[in-house]
Amino acid sequence: MSVVANGLSMGAIYGLIALGLTLIFGIMRIINFAHGALLMLAMMISYWLWAATGLSPYILIIIVGPIMFIFGYVCELFLIKPVLDAQKEVREPVAVLLLTAALAIVLENGALMLFGADYVMAHTSFSKATLALGSVTVSAARFYGLIIALVAAGAFYLFLQRTQIGRNIRATGQDRNAASLMGINVPKTFAVAFGVGTALLCVAAVVLIPFYYVHPSVGAVFMTKAFIVVVLGGLGSVPGALLGGIIIGLIESIAAQYMAATLTAMLVYLVFLLVLFVKPTGMFGSPYEW
Repeated sequence: MSVVANGLSMGAIYGLIALGLTLIFGIMRIINFAHGALLMLAMMISYWLWAATGLSPYILIIIVGPIMFIFGYVCELFLIKPVLDAQKEVREPVAVLLLTAALAIVLENGALMLFGADYVMAHTSFSKATLALGSVTVSAARFYGLIIALVAAGAFYLFLQRTQIGRNIRATGQDRNAASLMGINVPKTFAVAFGVGTALLCVAAVVLIPFYYVHPSVGAVFMTKAFIVVVLGGLGSVPGALLGGIIIGLIESIAAQYMAATLTAMLVYLVFLLVLFVKPTGMFGSPYEW
């Protein structure tokens, strides 16, 4: 059962990371190749703020969240928007994919120059602590991460469903032309969606740093998982991203007890391909998901 609990915790974090990626795709119809690098940036900021202030990493959400939102908003406004305007007749502009890939390279190499290649981690009082939940013993940091990730995912769902900004985002995702005719500022909604998708990474960052090492290339590790989760759950699907993350987390955790790491990775891709073979749109894929 401890293995299942650890798998659930990592799966929820995978799903949380994938939520931002699927939000950006669902609204803007672009794949953000810089998503992993942005996660790395959030982890770096969280770690250095923790080192400087000594505050609990979880409290840093209220600081890192707005920083990441502003960074994502500015990136969309000054980097992505001009490219989208130049290719406004193209549903999925390839130039934006190249731009986000270039942004990822810049962020990773910038982090390497500023912080070096050292592996660092926030060694808190609960980093190595365990919790006894009945007969199950789980890592305290991973358990707290599971709870925070689920709360954040629930809050994000309510944000999309119950707020005017969330309704604008969903309307833009369904039909940007109709949304524009109804008075929604589509370019601003794009910027907000990109900012929100980036801000979600701060939650994943603060729950990861107490038990996962931070380094300039850490984003690449989670980027691959996020792509698998998003496609597995269905491009543009919020419930699919969370469920897909949990499935991947459980497979990794349980399979690692019985086979080598390379075979575990192969099993993840095998399940991924099997789902796509049975349902090419993913588990919850739908053009009207929002």
